[in-house]
Amino acid sequence: MTGMTRPLLNRRLAEFGTTIFAEMSALAARTGAINLGQGFPDTDGPEEIREAAVRALRDGRGNQYPPGPGVPELRTAVAEHQLKRYGLGYDPDTEVLVTAGATEAIAATLLALVEPGDEVIALEPYYDSYAACIAMAGSTRVPVTLRPHEGRFVLDLDELRAAVTDRTRLILLNTPHNPTGTVLTRAELTAIAELAVARDLLVVTDEVYEHLVFDGAEHLPIASLPGMRERTVTIGSAGKTFSFTGWKVGWITASPELTAAVRSAKQFLTYVASGPFQYAIAEALRLPDSYFDSVRADLRAKRDLLSDGLARAGFGVYRPAGTYFVTTDIRPLGESDGFAFCRALPERAGVVAIPNAVFYDHRAEGAPFVRFAFCKGVDVLEEAVSRLKGLAG
Repeated sequence: MTGMTRPLLNRRLAEFGTTIFAEMSALAARTGAINLGQGFPDTDGPEEIREAAVRALRDGRGNQYPPGPGVPELRTAVAEHQLKRYGLGYDPDTEVLVTAGATEAIAATLLALVEPGDEVIALEPYYDSYAACIAMAGSTRVPVTLRPHEGRFVLDLDELRAAVTDRTRLILLNTPHNPTGTVLTRAELTAIAELAVARDLLVVTDEVYEHLVFDGAEHLPIASLPGMRERTVTIGSAGKTFSFTGWKVGWITASPELTAAVRSAKQFLTYVASGPFQYAIAEALRLPDSYFDSVRADLRAKRDLLSDGLARAGFGVYRPAGTYFVTTDIRPLGESDGFAFCRALPERAGVVAIPNAVFYDHRAEGAPFVRFAFCKGVDVLEEAVSRLKGLAG
């Protein structure tokens, strides 16, 4: 095109190019490296849930537009899940909204609830879509940094309180936290809740890793704390728990007023999605506790396999309390630039990882940290560990 002086891309998105996940996955494909960068499992979830989707397709359920809020079966299953797991009662008709994965839930929620001039506090490092969605809403992100302390990344509550201004509209949380693996404690969440109530803030909480917690860590929805149910939008998703990330089935639970607001934005994004898969996920949410226990046990063993291998290879390792990612420090290897390290790693060791700095506004804070995914087969992780051990020398 000629004669164009104005950039084609909306200025709000000018800082966002191709995601690091696409770049590193392409690098894995080009080099034949093991991809421990992007967080998707390399095997499908339960066979009975896959068959439930096939059954829905054959029965003609969801092949045409499903209801805008989501199929009643799934909304009811989500409400039952929140009540059984956390004692949170939600009306499936007015307080549950099905979305095209958690990514759309985040986008719709932020587009609905914030305006230009508003500030959104996000804990950094943060999932990259948070920054893009805040920008699309025309608001300003205010990062509060999680910093390593005694083997985990911790939140400085005084820093969080100081970040709140008269322009703050909401706090965006993620727990269990990607990429650090931190699970916010009851004390931390209580302090955040007290701050939100005192300053009359909304809270949006991304809890897609809610079932992937280890070693006695407790996942506590902040919506269950005093004064929080009416000011919290809780985001959930099927992809991480059931290993069907391509189905893109997510949801929010919130008060009728907040749900209606998010639905107003969501209807102009995808309108509806994932019709037959919604019926299957309704069945998945009703799987027995033994399923969720087995998922945790399997991932805990894989976490330990990879974490121990990374430590032997010379990395500083932050063993996660949740999610299926492990954050490492490359400084013990004599490195300090995570971007350069990750771009060279496929050729050096035949493994792909993600530089955590991409999840920071304060890039220097994240520069020495690198994230590996362990939601892969044991044979894949063992081969990755074998390849990485050469770095120690």
